[in-house]
Amino acid sequence: MVRIEGDAITKHDWTQWLARQDDAGLTRRLRVADSPQGPRMRIDGREQRIFCSNDYLGLADDPRLAEAMHRGVERYGVGAGAAHLINGHFTPHQRLEEELAAWLATDSVRLFSTGYMANLGVVGALMGRGDTVIADRLNHASLVDAVQLSGARLSRYRHGDLEDLERRLSTAPGERMILTDGVFSMDGDIAPLDDLVALAERFDAWLVVDEAHAFGVLGEQGRGSFEAAGIAAGERVLRVGTLGKAFGTAGAFVAGAVEPMAVLLQRARTYLFTTAQPPAVAEASRAALSIVRQEGWRRDRLRTLVDGFRQGASELPGIEPMTSSTPIQPLLVGDSARAVGMADRLGEAGFMVPAIRPPTVPRGSARLRVTLSAAHSDEDLQALIGALAELVYS
Repeated sequence: MVRIEGDAITKHDWTQWLARQDDAGLTRRLRVADSPQGPRMRIDGREQRIFCSNDYLGLADDPRLAEAMHRGVERYGVGAGAAHLINGHFTPHQRLEEELAAWLATDSVRLFSTGYMANLGVVGALMGRGDTVIADRLNHASLVDAVQLSGARLSRYRHGDLEDLERRLSTAPGERMILTDGVFSMDGDIAPLDDLVALAERFDAWLVVDEAHAFGVLGEQGRGSFEAAGIAAGERVLRVGTLGKAFGTAGAFVAGAVEPMAVLLQRARTYLFTTAQPPAVAEASRAALSIVRQEGWRRDRLRTLVDGFRQGASELPGIEPMTSSTPIQPLLVGDSARAVGMADRLGEAGFMVPAIRPPTVPRGSARLRVTLSAAHSDEDLQALIGALAELVYS
């Protein structure tokens, strides 16, 4: 018996299961890009305007990052060749960790190969059997998997419901951890960090915040959701960030105080037992960090685009803009098949906007997920709103 996305099936049922997925509008299909990441790309041989990327600041194709990576390849070669704790930790890795720590005003930063591995590593290092992780119900899948693999008990509180969280904290056995996204990837809303910090302090719990969609984007200096909320991350707070979104490169990091970060160095299995990211990627990420710090106009541009999109989308019947002030702008549709049909029609018109369906989101809440980039032009934005209008009025 095998369990896939909530369905228990035997090895003889694959064909029937795949057919059910297709009938329900839940089949995923791979697309192939043949151009650099950007607001316009060539996908499956067709030119598309891209409104699905996490390249929030438009850095993925920035020539300064390419030049930095090229210099890194010339000096350090292509691959790291080993895990960080063997002989795969190069000078660019060390400098990037130090520069990220200084930017975030935190004691220490540890690099990971991906955001998924960073989340698995931090939860697994700090929690285990007999402990309890209380997690927001709408957390990213990597956070759910992290708890399950750690062996700790998983308790999921209603999204953003602080009373439910407090009740679960008060009865949780063992070491306690609050686990949340900073910006929720499918809804685009922001966690109530000031209240979460207060609860973590009151119950002497860890607070781990996945800032994948916040670092580089939120806050005056792009330092994420804590800066945007005007609060400091304390000794019991760890922040997880990715470099493959606003930074435009690849990899991830965890930032925090000296003691928990020292524990990660000794116990985070996804750090200990995998090859480090190529040092040339770390050089490109250092260049990206410099741009994030110096070019605040990119965040200003994002805010202008978000405001313009929300104003235009709010005037369209049949789709409902969800509450979000971030570059993630979901349009609630409800029915999965209808959402897929709308996404297909947008694709035919030259716009790549994905339909997000169960199990990624709860049943009955399928949506079009628009993501904006500082690289989008005013004309790109108006063209998208016009294409959405064609959908709802035709």
